[in-house]
Amino acid sequence: MDGKAGVGRSVVMPTRTVPECDLVYDRPVLDRPPTLDRLVALVPVRGLEGAKSRLGEALDAEERRTLVEHLLVRTVAAAAATPAVVEVLAISPDPDVLALARTLGARGIIQERGGLNEALDIGRAAAVAAGADAVLVVPGDLPAVTAAELARIVDRARAHLGWPGTREAGSLALVALVTDRAGTGTNVLLVAPPDAIAFHFGEGSRDLHAGAAHAAGAAYLEIAGPLDLDLDTPDDLLVAEAAWLGALRTELP
Repeated sequence: MDGKAGVGRSVVMPTRTVPECDLVYDRPVLDRPPTLDRLVALVPVRGLEGAKSRLGEALDAEERRTLVEHLLVRTVAAAAATPAVVEVLAISPDPDVLALARTLGARGIIQERGGLNEALDIGRAAAVAAGADAVLVVPGDLPAVTAAELARIVDRARAHLGWPGTREAGSLALVALVTDRAGTGTNVLLVAPPDAIAFHFGEGSRDLHAGAAHAAGAAYLEIAGPLDLDLDTPDDLLVAEAAWLGALRTELP
């Protein structure tokens, strides 16, 4: 898909304003198909101290911190090695997280307030300022994350947009996601253009993101795969170890 764009009619995206990030979701966008030529990965991480407290039954505080560090390294390395990704942005209120991310080649962005959605708004604003035409949200708690799997997600999204005869072919925006194991949450989210929809991470985010995509007239795609597993509970840790990540616990000191 070439990057040429003619001026045509415009569409109006759902209304949401984020003044601190200079993003307004009701502004018009040009009538042209989305591209994934400048895809920026957003990696939000809450922090290292007290991280993953719900894993407390299985791991002590030091082990949980080490696990978060290990997953952050894997996530940033995987995103940076994904051919379509031109930059990786790590967003966190924790300076230690940002320092570690920078050693891996990511750009660290401090989050001064708010939760996950606010962190992603900050990251998206930075991505847009750098010329991104799409963002890929990859939380730092997916044990199966690899460059190959992220590349497969991007390739599926590209194919979905351009597949002849599909309802979405020629759409002006794209929302693609990987749900969690329960099918109600969102583990990975690709949005093109970056401000096509607002972020709705939290309880019921799968339905909220799907609804936002529909309201925006965006092509919508759900992609199955190993990234449906995130590490939130001891049961998640057991599933990861039993499936294909048996080394996960042994990698911890």
